[in-house]
Amino acid sequence: MKLRIVLYCVLGGLPMAIVAAGAGHFAWWWLSGIVLAAAFVPVAQFGPRGAVRQFGVIAPVLAIVSVLCTWSEAVLFFPLMRQHAGRDLASGILMYLIIAAVLAGLASVLKLAKPMDRTVEHPAPAAALALIVVCGIAYTLFYLVFGSITYQFFTRAYYPGADQIARGLGLWFWLIQISRGILMTVAVLPAIYTLRLNRWQTAIAIGMIIWVAGGLAPLLVPNELMGTTQRMIHIVEILTQNAPLGIVAGLLLRPKSGVASASLPKIAAASL
Repeated sequence: MKLRIVLYCVLGGLPMAIVAAGAGHFAWWWLSGIVLAAAFVPVAQFGPRGAVRQFGVIAPVLAIVSVLCTWSEAVLFFPLMRQHAGRDLASGILMYLIIAAVLAGLASVLKLAKPMDRTVEHPAPAAALALIVVCGIAYTLFYLVFGSITYQFFTRAYYPGADQIARGLGLWFWLIQISRGILMTVAVLPAIYTLRLNRWQTAIAIGMIIWVAGGLAPLLVPNELMGTTQRMIHIVEILTQNAPLGIVAGLLLRPKSGVASASLPKIAAASL
């Protein structure tokens, strides 16, 4: 099994390197892909069985967290990104959908799914919708606290006008961040609802997935916009924002088993 997991990560990282080969830094792209694939090992082992179902879990994360949310943040604070914003968004989504398809296929071909019988519980749709909004607000708080600390002490020199951009947007800036938190929570909802792990294991796995997909993996690769120090700072910053979001989402959207179990006798008694 360990060898198959290594193959999953190594082979799963190749599409990232091949698709992005024209940009240079082949080895860094491959490493980025390996790290990204490693984040989805819990999905491959304990998620839904079958390539199509695996794709249904992985694709939303990559399309929304790795592309849409990071793209929107870049467009907001890097004016140069606005020149080809639509093209960059479309090409990014296409690239990551290819990666999602490869990871889904590898999980099936390598037979990584572990046989486990566990009933995955989740809240009712109305309650889930409210909890997703709560997660979006929680992400905004993480963004405010840790983003402010990072900006004040580490990245102000890199973004001298960032505070003015944020103030210029006014309330819209915070609505944008709440929306990003909601979108990322929706992106990992299929994983939360299908991972055959206990509540805390699921929460930690989701936190790592959102961090790696939205920060660690893409920022490993050198780029024209950010130097090495700047990228490393953002990797840590996104860890403090995305990982807590994933943990909160996992804990809120996977209720304690005892809650559902305790309600069963009441339901049975009410039916008599």
